[in-house]
Amino acid sequence: MKLSDFDFDLPDRLIATRPVSPRSSARLLLAQAGSIQDWHVYDLPEIFLPGDVLVLNNTKVIPARLFGLRRRESEHGSGEAKIEVTLLEPSADQGSWRALIKPLRKVKEGEVIVFSDVLSATLTGKEVGQGVLKFNLQGDDFDAALADAGAMPLPPYIAAKRAADEQDKDDYQTVFAEHSGAVAAPTASLHFDEDLLENLRGRGVEFAHVTLHVGAGTFLPVKVDDVTTHKMHAEWGQVSATAADQILRAKKEGRRVIPVGTTALRLIESAAAASGEIAPWEGETDIFIYPGFKFNVADALMTNFHLPKSTLMMLVAALMGKARMDEIYAHAIAENYRFFSYGDSSLLVPSK
Repeated sequence: MKLSDFDFDLPDRLIATRPVSPRSSARLLLAQAGSIQDWHVYDLPEIFLPGDVLVLNNTKVIPARLFGLRRRESEHGSGEAKIEVTLLEPSADQGSWRALIKPLRKVKEGEVIVFSDVLSATLTGKEVGQGVLKFNLQGDDFDAALADAGAMPLPPYIAAKRAADEQDKDDYQTVFAEHSGAVAAPTASLHFDEDLLENLRGRGVEFAHVTLHVGAGTFLPVKVDDVTTHKMHAEWGQVSATAADQILRAKKEGRRVIPVGTTALRLIESAAAASGEIAPWEGETDIFIYPGFKFNVADALMTNFHLPKSTLMMLVAALMGKARMDEIYAHAIAENYRFFSYGDSSLLVPSK
């Protein structure tokens, strides 16, 4: 299984840099029973069945991108350097974060980076391409200062085209976000608004909420030619007893369990990996799903359109089959679907 097997040509014009409004007006490609149909996300109440369980990732994206100044005094006078920081994950030391720091060479251990009148951080350590920052604030004070000084950490393919702005603080957050900790959004869930959720409830669709804090590693490229040797980044997640019981009951009753997004799918399959049945689970998962994987929980998947040669392309190929995904993506490109985080969506229902 070669990396080139998951490549395709994508016109640059199909990369979405803003979402459509309202959220649920995004287009939806429905692939099931050998057919491909063109719908919209707001049509989901007509597509889902009463008793279906949608698994939603309720992680909350933090405004993890910061711009600051490193000031330095020396015998030759004072100087400063502009520093860009992207928070990755909190460290065991309270108030400290692992972070991407650009340019890292401009900051020495013990030096302070000032981000605003109230928020600053000291570099306490360096790793390969990363650093550890100890912030001057913790808890609610840190959250408030970060909300004021930080920007949403847009994916590289959007950030290369435009800077994040205030609108992204709403657009790049799900309406059911609850638990802070992600530095990337579970983007399939961005299509849901309150009206759609209410209409789905009226249809008899259930919701199970789980948490996976999506990390920046989700955007890391695969660098090995033999994809089976790729090492996934780890992300923290939790499936509560309530969610596990709800999902397990649906499986035993023959009702469909449909994760919304690859993050929700990876989490529930991690929670079922030990026994083949979903159970309460908490910890870090580095599960890598590629063709040949046995799905224990997911009966279908709602997901956006993914980057060429990405682990997410491998995941959808594992669910639907490589040839089927080639057909689906050829249709999406021909029909001008919008791709990636702010793009359109798909509902993938594998043949039994």
